[in-house]
Amino acid sequence: MLIFVDIQTTGLEKADKIVSIGLVVVDGENFFHMYDEVNEGKKIPPKASSIHHITNEMLKNKPEFKQSDSYKFLEQNNLESTTLIGHNIKFDIEKLSGSGFDFVGKMIDTLKVTKHLIPECERFSLQFLRYELKLYRQETQKFCSHHALGDAFTLKFLFEYLADMTTIENMYLLSFKHVLMQKFEFGKYADRYIEEISMNDKGYLEWMLGNIMDLDEDLRYSINYYLEGKL
Repeated sequence: MLIFVDIQTTGLEKADKIVSIGLVVVDGENFFHMYDEVNEGKKIPPKASSIHHITNEMLKNKPEFKQSDSYKFLEQNNLESTTLIGHNIKFDIEKLSGSGFDFVGKMIDTLKVTKHLIPECERFSLQFLRYELKLYRQETQKFCSHHALGDAFTLKFLFEYLADMTTIENMYLLSFKHVLMQKFEFGKYADRYIEEISMNDKGYLEWMLGNIMDLDEDLRYSINYYLEGKL
């Protein structure tokens, strides 16, 4: 069974909670989807609402995650044979665990796999890839940007795109293998090659390593690689 999951939250910090979840399920010849909005007792700040368009008023009478149909389905299929697929699956797993669901099956991170297989992409967000790879052509219904179910469908289309490039077994491996990034995606050196900066502004990279505690693990790996030539 393949379960494509996307969640929207009150924010990106560790203490933030799920506000909606979309699941697209492929089980042999069976295909179906689920969507739930949930109330985990944490207020949604305006910044988060501006992204996923879910407000505190909308969640007033919604159940906790553990009472939702999505939770019950995930719990029933929490098996070693089940594969959970997400775009930055580490974030999804962290938020699911924070709401009482600890997954025991296999996982695929389409963010990592895409970075490995299509490193020439300018950006790797799901919404960017939706347009860059023309995944929207497969859509039969439209959702607003950052709708959990709409993103779960986009995730399925991205997985199928990647499946034409490699095997699912390789996706399992790439999902937990460091990505050697070529360019910065943010900051004063956005879109510049990390290798170039390692030669021209080594001190800046050393400052990043020493001062940005939550630095993306692949960016940290890549900076170290270009500074020291070590894997």
